[in-house]
Amino acid sequence: MQDIEKYAFKLVKRIRLRIIDVPGAFGRMAVELGRHGAMLGDITKVHVTSQYITRDIIMFFDTQEQFEETINALEKLKGYKIFSIEDEVLNIHRGGKIAVTPTVKMETISDLRLIYTPGVAQACSHIMNNPDTVRDYTSIGNAVCIATNGSAILGLGDIGVHAGMPVMEGKSVILHKMAGVSCIPILIDSDDANRIVDTLEAISKTFSLIMIEDIKAPLCFQVEERLQDRLKKPVFHDDQHGTATVILATLIQTLRVINKKKENVQIVVSGAGAAGMATCRMLLEYGFENIVICDSAGAIYQSRTQKMNDYKKEIALMTNKNQEKGALRDVIKHKDIFIGLSKSGIVSKGMVKSMNRDPVVLALANPIPEIMPQVAREAGALIALDGRTVNNCLAFPGLIRGAIDSRAISITYSMKFAAAEAIAALAGKHEGVPNFMNLGIHRKIAEEVKKAALQDPKAVLQRI
Repeated sequence: MQDIEKYAFKLVKRIRLRIIDVPGAFGRMAVELGRHGAMLGDITKVHVTSQYITRDIIMFFDTQEQFEETINALEKLKGYKIFSIEDEVLNIHRGGKIAVTPTVKMETISDLRLIYTPGVAQACSHIMNNPDTVRDYTSIGNAVCIATNGSAILGLGDIGVHAGMPVMEGKSVILHKMAGVSCIPILIDSDDANRIVDTLEAISKTFSLIMIEDIKAPLCFQVEERLQDRLKKPVFHDDQHGTATVILATLIQTLRVINKKKENVQIVVSGAGAAGMATCRMLLEYGFENIVICDSAGAIYQSRTQKMNDYKKEIALMTNKNQEKGALRDVIKHKDIFIGLSKSGIVSKGMVKSMNRDPVVLALANPIPEIMPQVAREAGALIALDGRTVNNCLAFPGLIRGAIDSRAISITYSMKFAAAEAIAALAGKHEGVPNFMNLGIHRKIAEEVKKAALQDPKAVLQRI
């Protein structure tokens, strides 16, 4: 439903309501909804009698409190009756969103004998004698693990592995739909880097690529680095590299629109977690030169001592040439581009107005951005986008498909640059990024990533 896209940040409820069939009855209900700030979506007639009409009505609410107050008000209206209330989002997730299903039919005893005994022995013997063919004759060649410990789920934080499973399933659906990849979520209930790495190493032969997902920083850096050192197959942290890739793609396209050069633009990044750090590194590697990164303690600079770790110390050596200090509201002044990878609501209209003329605002905090795009545009932003548009789901299907198809042993900067440039090239003249739902976009990204991998000595071909 288009309404759900429009009101993506709101609670979505389907309410079955019986309304007395007299003139003005529906309008009276609508007025009551408006009085409480609720929004109406799709309306479907379910049942009609001589006195009543029963309808299913999609309603949108800002908070749980607003929802409860509105329902209480509706229940007090004479002649109206609520039969049921369903959460539209939970309904989508009920029963889970993925399943392991066979790719071959088994309808006869002959099928069984080919799939299992005795036919399967031939496949086993062939792989034993020709180890390089394991990807050709098993699901390993198209299988990806997506692992989390639930410590940094979206903008919700450390909510645990079970509460993080819907995200893992969602990404699995995206990978299957957009890139034809089979993805299996793995929940690892540990905050110990060595235990997570040992676990993933032990099961790694089941997969062509290992994704780690929604693991807090700096733990995610430790896990990725140690695991990649042990494995001769790609280890991909989407929160870092997928996010950074689609941000780079957006900036490549944006610079064409604002007619500025990457060497000259002034950038401030809010957020020094996994995504913020990776984005800074990728932009620097690509040739952007003027970046200041801020965390909850303000600008990161070389002599800062508060809330620092080894990763922040390292990024301080590469960014903030002028050693700017202060909170985000101070550092954002006279910048051309704001990249938000932090918390909702921390950027005001006044902060956008303090930026250089016609600034670019990428407010990507999840699920609610640092500043709503419309508000940023009202404050003078030439381009203002949030995480619904600039989303890592544009990058990771093609990156993973290309990495698998090239049999690369790691995902390199050249592969990520190829993905970013492909995304930017596929965007329309007035788009920040192309339409995610276009399957051809992901196929093209995969092709460019594969080409880059085959030409990159650091992404040497993997044969087992």
